[in-house]
Amino acid sequence: MATARGDLTDEEWSLIEPHLPLGERGPISDLRQQFNAVMRRLRAGSPWRDLPAE
Repeated sequence: MATARGDLTDEEWSLIEPHLPLGERGPISDLRQQFNAVMRRLRAGSPWRDLPAE
């Protein structure tokens, strides 16, 4: 997976992931990508529509 500037490192993700809830039907396959998008949104203060499509 390509990482963008400011995305979590593998080490940081390994500390956070165990504390996140499972989806209704089990693990969420792209949870790290979603988490990075939320963090990017909070850092930049940009509207959701301004986030990259990926």
